[in-house]
Amino acid sequence: MKATIARRNETVRQRKPPLVIGLTGNIGTGKSTLLRMLVDLGAEGIDADEVAHQVMAPGGAAYAPVVEAFGPEIVTASGAIDRPKLATIVFDDSAALHRLEAIVHPVVFAEIRRRLQHAQQPVVVIEAIKLLESDWVRRLTDQIWVVVASETIQRERLIARGVSPAEAKRRLAMQSSPAEKMRQADVVIHNDDTLATLREEVQRAWNRWIVKRGGVTNESSN
Repeated sequence: MKATIARRNETVRQRKPPLVIGLTGNIGTGKSTLLRMLVDLGAEGIDADEVAHQVMAPGGAAYAPVVEAFGPEIVTASGAIDRPKLATIVFDDSAALHRLEAIVHPVVFAEIRRRLQHAQQPVVVIEAIKLLESDWVRRLTDQIWVVVASETIQRERLIARGVSPAEAKRRLAMQSSPAEKMRQADVVIHNDDTLATLREEVQRAWNRWIVKRGGVTNESSN
């Protein structure tokens, strides 16, 4: 048994660290769609928001500190954190948002770093809407990919999800500058057209920035 564990630990030590893409973009630009396409090409995907959901679930590392910070009124009858209620609390209160992020972000960072250490694919994509605003995420990445779309398209996508036009306008107004995100990007993906067009653009970027730089082989991305 000890010999088996030793061989497994040696394999982990010898494994080449994955190339890590940080994927970001404003609300309604299509980050999740882009992440799925990159996974289809052979990447391993990590959704930072989904990780946050997990660490804030009952029994998660951030659950008790968040409830203590924001009170039992954010807990539903089933014991879960009422995320829409919590979002309402922090959406217009920067101090409350910073308090929440100070609790959740370090836990999410630790979990993402753990997943990177155990990654099975040569390329890992971390999707995070605040990637460029969060140094803890930026420190994990080798490349920054930003997906952008026109404000009209963003608004249409939000409304299609059931968001009211007034609320969509308010959410878009609170987003950080797409131009600033693009300035910091290694790769900019435009998502104003069809899924087929997006897929073609993603394939071109993958070939240029991943395959040609030795991140994967053509065989491993098929």
